[in-house]
Amino acid sequence: MIKPFVKLVLFLITASAIIYLTGCELNKTNVNDASTQVTSFTKMSVDDPAVQGVMAIQNKHTTNLMADNNIAGTATGLTEDGRLAVLVFLKNGPSSPKGARSLSAIPKSLDGVPVVIEVTGEFKAMAAHTAKQTPPIQLGTSGGWRYDLANGYCCGGTLGSLITKNGVQYILSNYHVLWADIVSGGNSRVATAGDPVIQPGLIDVSCNAANAQNVATLSGSGSLPGANVDAGYAQVISGMVATNGAILEIGTISATTVSATVGQLVKKSGRTTGLTRSSVSGLNATISIAYDNECAGGAAFTKTFTGQIVIKNRNSKFLNSGDSGSLMVQDITTNPKAIGLLYAGSSTTAIANPINSVLSWAGNATMVGQ
Repeated sequence: MIKPFVKLVLFLITASAIIYLTGCELNKTNVNDASTQVTSFTKMSVDDPAVQGVMAIQNKHTTNLMADNNIAGTATGLTEDGRLAVLVFLKNGPSSPKGARSLSAIPKSLDGVPVVIEVTGEFKAMAAHTAKQTPPIQLGTSGGWRYDLANGYCCGGTLGSLITKNGVQYILSNYHVLWADIVSGGNSRVATAGDPVIQPGLIDVSCNAANAQNVATLSGSGSLPGANVDAGYAQVISGMVATNGAILEIGTISATTVSATVGQLVKKSGRTTGLTRSSVSGLNATISIAYDNECAGGAAFTKTFTGQIVIKNRNSKFLNSGDSGSLMVQDITTNPKAIGLLYAGSSTTAIANPINSVLSWAGNATMVGQ
């Protein structure tokens, strides 16, 4: 009998949250001039020339850094005292031989910019709001591909938000929530345009799709492995989804979007942890994620994303398994603007695609909002 194993379409990381700060004093001509750092970068933006300078240094060294397979990724962020820094994320800490070797090899600074090392654990794609809703449903809820089961397991994630293009509304979520079944081995089928998307997901109805409801149909194709976003969308079935794009515990959002800034307060509504809040801790992240070829399937490919958003996720309180596909928005009360599409992380750190990159990939779609 098929058992409802929550494949937790998000991350399952047990590494402790250990942060190492290293660096040296910089001269006044450097982009990290300590005399301006704290006030200038309380909310740093990718549009700031000084931030762009550090991003260039990060990009320059990322390939060499990630040749160490214990390094999970890099980003641009801040030191504890507010100076611009290159962040380096480790899968294993100093208690392991791999971690010890990495720590000894990573320089204290790169081209004069301090390095901040964080032990995050390995980043994995992640699979609360689990109840079956009376239509029209709100988003930020459990859902997924109707046939997402294989090899004795079933999967799911979060139906995150509503987008529109050419006058048609679509549910937005992740590739690995809607499209990740790319082999016919475990269930004799692959995800195909026109397939139903259900609410709740199979993981919340004992793997029996008869206990869920069809709310949309897969459209287009999934974004991976080719694109730089983990995204997929499904055309709404008339009458099944609130046309104003309301999200559980958030309500309606703005039709416009905003770019991430470090220190920015954010919130999200997802299948597992419901409404949670955090803040952005890094920009321009380069992150490698391993993907399966179906629910409980074998390894399919590893995708390295660039230009990603990093969010604090202490003890997985912001994002946890099953929250993948959640929309990250401003932490304000009325019509917050979308910032990113959450899809991966660890017990210390969450990762999101910039929302404008997702909308561009989807064919210049726009958010449904006020």
